[in-house]
Amino acid sequence: MIRCIAIDDEPLALRQIAAYIGKIPYLELVERFNDALEAQQWLLHNDIDLVFVDINMPDLTGVDLVRSLATPPMIIFTTAYSEYAIEGFKLDAIDYLLKPFGFEDLSRSAAKAQTLYELRLLQKGATGTSEEEESTPTNDKEYISVRADHKTSLVKLTNIVYLESEGEYVCLHLNDGSKLITLFRLKNMESALPSDTFMRVHRSYIINLAYISGYTKGRVFLTGEDYVPIGENYKEAFVKYINDNF
Repeated sequence: MIRCIAIDDEPLALRQIAAYIGKIPYLELVERFNDALEAQQWLLHNDIDLVFVDINMPDLTGVDLVRSLATPPMIIFTTAYSEYAIEGFKLDAIDYLLKPFGFEDLSRSAAKAQTLYELRLLQKGATGTSEEEESTPTNDKEYISVRADHKTSLVKLTNIVYLESEGEYVCLHLNDGSKLITLFRLKNMESALPSDTFMRVHRSYIINLAYISGYTKGRVFLTGEDYVPIGENYKEAFVKYINDNF
């Protein structure tokens, strides 16, 4: 069961969100707030899995509320203003619901949260670590749990050639030519991978260093004909690795 709260300064909107949440069997609405400052204080002393929060609220916006949390839970933003979408996703929000939205819209967002929630549980179970330990890459992991195509697979790390960010999803390119697409942020996936084997070379790409077959000024070639770009912010670290190891 995913424990969640809802925050919205509009009473009607808050009641509607609560009603929608009540229709989803894997969501448990623990509290609801029409005051963001009150919700902020509550979150400082209570653990929660998911927050539905309006962005444009008096005194404290939903964006500022999330920024104030040391360890934010999963976030789904709700707002009537589409211009806030980019700001919301910069905070790694799972989704962004534009008002007025219906039950089907919220249900789809909740399903994304469920996928991520289950993936985190499986990863914790597979590694036998706490959530804090999981955030630190371990060099002796052989597999990573990936939920894709309505099932969860244990993917051997040595079979991953590179990872590619596709918005809210990550595509794993495997050495047999197949792909797995999972609902996960690239930076979170980066934390789950051993840093001595995988390197981020671009804001949208992580490569398995074992598959490097060559490189030029702006790209690195991998097994076969695959290649990925090297971003300016990652070039220095990549060149250092090449100089130290080849």
